[in-house]
Amino acid sequence: MRRPPPLPTRESPGEDESAPLARPRRGSSADEVVSPVPIAGRTDEDSTATEESGPEPTSTRDVWRAARARRKALRGEIRRFTQRSRRRRIIWLSTIGAIVVLIGGSVAAAYSPLFAVEKITVVGASSLDPAAIEAALAEQVGTPLALVDSSEVKAALLAFPLIETYALEAKPPHDLTVRIVERTPVGVIRSDAGYTLVDAAGVALATTTDQPAGQPLLDITGGTDSSAFESAGLVVRSLPADIRGQLTGVRASTADDVTLTLSTGLTVVWGSTDKSPTKALVLAQALKAKPDASTVDVSSAETAVVG
Repeated sequence: MRRPPPLPTRESPGEDESAPLARPRRGSSADEVVSPVPIAGRTDEDSTATEESGPEPTSTRDVWRAARARRKALRGEIRRFTQRSRRRRIIWLSTIGAIVVLIGGSVAAAYSPLFAVEKITVVGASSLDPAAIEAALAEQVGTPLALVDSSEVKAALLAFPLIETYALEAKPPHDLTVRIVERTPVGVIRSDAGYTLVDAAGVALATTTDQPAGQPLLDITGGTDSSAFESAGLVVRSLPADIRGQLTGVRASTADDVTLTLSTGLTVVWGSTDKSPTKALVLAQALKAKPDASTVDVSSAETAVVG
């Protein structure tokens, strides 16, 4: 239906432009209905645009379509979230499974015959025969490296008193290395049984009927358990190699009166173990200055008294 034209504006002065809208006269037809007076400043185009841009009526089909689109979008979000969670879970489970398989495989291989001992190598033996030590440990051959019993190895090495310490090193797939540190003999003690070779801790290394070559005779008051023996052992171990090779006797009645005898007949009054490295240096200088000396007293450490 075509919109009726607007009423003409009032031109009489003093008339209020905001007068109320005119009502149709009683008894008039629908075609004679008078249109309302337009509002000042508002044109027909504005009225038409306002009416055309107003909300349109919503049908049941539009509501149903909107609800279906919303459900579809929600299902898509749920599906994406579920897929991400599933992927993360699969990644975590795969990583944990790989770690478990790796650890389990490594443990199984370590305890299997694939890593059994086939060769034993002894390192650090000088006075001892490495072949004899390897033969004593022959029972470990064929044992997986991870199952080598350290207590059995210790029991086998007890047969060698000259061994002070040892360490086991497994070198896959089949090698077992035994690193030993030998005890350093400081001299021999004469007894009814013969000559017993001892180290600085008083451990008996061997007993022979004759005095071993190159080992000084120890004359210690109180035996190997005394403080005098401890001082004597420390003094012998602090001597330079050239003086140690000439040593034939060590005498001590207390911890502070260690006396040495060299193969040349020289007597060295050493005293206590204090400043032993300095005393060894002073002794070497004194022997170089007076090689025909019969006695050298280095007990004061700073100066040597040569006689």
